[in-house]
Amino acid sequence: MRTLLLIGILAIAAKFSMANAGDGNERPNIIIILADDLGWGDVGFNGCTDIPTPNLDKLAKSGVTFNAGYASHPYCSPSRAGLLSGKYQARFGHEANTQKPITRAPMGLPLSETLISNVLKDNGYITCAIGKWHLGDSIQFWPVNRGFDNWFGFTGGGRNYWGKTWDKKTDHCIYRDGKPEPLNELTYLTDDFTNAAVNYIGEYSKSKKPFFMYLAYNAPHAPFHATSEHLHKTDHIEDGQRAVYGAMVAGMDAGIGKVIDKLKQTGEYENTLIFFYSDNGGHGMGTSNMPYRGKKGMLFEGGIRVPFCFSWPKEITSARVYEQPVIALDIFPTILEASGIDYKNRNQLDGKNLLPFLKNKQQESPHDQLFWRYSDGMGYAVRKGDYKLVKDAVRDGVFLFNIKNDPYEQVNLASQMPEKLKELTGAYNKWNEPNIPSLWHDEHPENVLNTKKEREEAIQKACAGEKSSTQK
Repeated sequence: MRTLLLIGILAIAAKFSMANAGDGNERPNIIIILADDLGWGDVGFNGCTDIPTPNLDKLAKSGVTFNAGYASHPYCSPSRAGLLSGKYQARFGHEANTQKPITRAPMGLPLSETLISNVLKDNGYITCAIGKWHLGDSIQFWPVNRGFDNWFGFTGGGRNYWGKTWDKKTDHCIYRDGKPEPLNELTYLTDDFTNAAVNYIGEYSKSKKPFFMYLAYNAPHAPFHATSEHLHKTDHIEDGQRAVYGAMVAGMDAGIGKVIDKLKQTGEYENTLIFFYSDNGGHGMGTSNMPYRGKKGMLFEGGIRVPFCFSWPKEITSARVYEQPVIALDIFPTILEASGIDYKNRNQLDGKNLLPFLKNKQQESPHDQLFWRYSDGMGYAVRKGDYKLVKDAVRDGVFLFNIKNDPYEQVNLASQMPEKLKELTGAYNKWNEPNIPSLWHDEHPENVLNTKKEREEAIQKACAGEKSSTQK
């Protein structure tokens, strides 16, 4: 009798456990595909017509397109720190890009932070990181020491696409599981990263374990390198810079198509949860953030509203466009819910589980308010309901917009709505109280000043020959 009772209890527990895992019989595979500096207007599912992205468009149409999907920071390394930790990066001082240390203090995503890779690995997932890391060059920060079983990629923020190092003094080579990859084994990094992803899927599919793949392409980040095969796809673009940039995007899209094909070939596609998004907005050289204002490094929409979509065929069966604001920080808790993991520090995460909203079980917006900050508050932003506050360092001013009526941020309401300005400023100040300064030197203020200077010089030059009304 006791044996039968025990068997019954175990059966109920197993059934409950599986019910938590996305209401299915098996825990899903999880893939995060990250683009680098991809503009909002540079993918077909957001209306782009000159750069071909057929595979991303199919992925978006198979699930959910986030029309108001945001990165948590306007440039590379902090954005990635927020994604993998599930927290605002200002909470733990990762608010600047990592560089080679000018002091003895190493720079990297603080080891005190638990990453989604740590949690998934501890709960039975096979994990791998592919592509750009940019979360610390020192060995203690490497993916193989942050919850990833396998790693194929590089540590820095940007590099030659042909695999060559910038110079002999750097160690920004391509690594495979912590060991340098021979240069003669590399072709074109976008294709190399795709091939690694396809190979890992083939290998992992033979296991009974679910897998987590972090596929972080460095495309289309500079330098502008592309193969003739991918350039052929954008030969119709007359602007040379955009043609090359577009080829880099098209190359990434082709790779994503191969990854999806491999998932289908191995029978893993239906139960694979895929997030795709860009770490920040386009950098402005051949990119398009249209119709939005601003670019990478700014907190206007063009700097933080990014191409963002989600697919999980087994659970999300009808295509839709989701209009409410979501942010990259939501990926961590959504993965926890999908995989049925009871994470003890879940209440410390800043994102929201999106599954109830995407399955129409909750109709309200996932977020009452969202926040951004760079350079210890040199620039910041708040989105609360239909309103958005921006403290912009390039324009050296405070802006208030009604995003519903003015999504392109052209009408500054700051002087017309002082109470609303005060409300959002107060919300930012309250949110900012527990935040800490960047743990290392931040080069962004210098970039801001250069951008400001270039803008002012261009305007002065344009108006140099204009006569004043008193001279006419």
